[in-house]
Amino acid sequence: MITINSKLNGLNLFFNKLQKQIGGTLNSSTGENILTINSKIGHGTIRSVSLEDGISLLEFNITANQDLQIDIDTNAGSHINFAYCSKGKVSHSFQKTGVTNTIETFQTSIISNIVSNKNTLTIFKGVETNTTIISVNTALNKRTPSKINAALKEAFITSKKEDYIYLGSYNLKIAENIKQLKAIDNEGIVKTLLRKGIVNLILALEIEQHKKDLISLETVTSSLTKSEMELIKDLTEYVNNYPDMDHRVSVLTRKVGLTAAKVQEGFKLMHGLTVCEYIRSVRLKKSEELIINTDLSISEIVYSLGFSSRSYFSKKFREMFNCSPSNYKKKNRLAVSA
Repeated sequence: MITINSKLNGLNLFFNKLQKQIGGTLNSSTGENILTINSKIGHGTIRSVSLEDGISLLEFNITANQDLQIDIDTNAGSHINFAYCSKGKVSHSFQKTGVTNTIETFQTSIISNIVSNKNTLTIFKGVETNTTIISVNTALNKRTPSKINAALKEAFITSKKEDYIYLGSYNLKIAENIKQLKAIDNEGIVKTLLRKGIVNLILALEIEQHKKDLISLETVTSSLTKSEMELIKDLTEYVNNYPDMDHRVSVLTRKVGLTAAKVQEGFKLMHGLTVCEYIRSVRLKKSEELIINTDLSISEIVYSLGFSSRSYFSKKFREMFNCSPSNYKKKNRLAVSA
């Protein structure tokens, strides 16, 4: 069991204490800490990123060889934590009540310390755990708080009298956005802007799911099991990696052994689109990439990506990019040569 006492807004101190207790290699740069672990305790990484407006990101991508209990001090009445498991599970308890709640794979959760000064997280032995916590410190910039922080404080702190934890529905869109967040390999201001945009989108999805759950008064709005949602996630990656393949619903259902209804439900949950709409969106985005980066003609791109006709492709391309494929190609060539 590991016990660490560090305020969540003091991430450098948190990581220094964490390294002393469990070892590993710590790499720190401006606004980011990465602890890489490969020992008898477990293997994987723990990462933090400090963003603007009191927002920070804490990621656990780790498989533990023993149950790891991590106590994190935080100021009561200031922090709101949005926790999400892309894989595995993690448990949480407040200092005051000691009641343990488990956040499952793909499950949304919102945690507010109203009276407790400590959160306890438990990572389970032998479970590959990918957990992301977005923390909003609403106590920063008290004189001129951002509108977002002020609204979050009103919704999840000021209106509450006791420590608050919300365990919500499963949401596959968040898993996809977390994957994109981890895949960012840009540097400098581009990296900062991309991170900020995706983190804000994840926050919006968490809050949107919370509102939907309060309206429906149900904790699970999907008939899909967790294993079925994993299969939908795999299908999404397959479509993304091979946009030119035959992706008829009948083919996709055979690939994962799900009914057409479940595949359609899964894509609507994850992307807000039908299977056909999502496939078309992926192919159009790939076509943009090919137009910019290759010498392929428009016709070659059309048929290499499985579109039925050039006229249909041109119509859908214009709808997405507000420009015909040929004009898009000309504009990008002029931009490169300028």
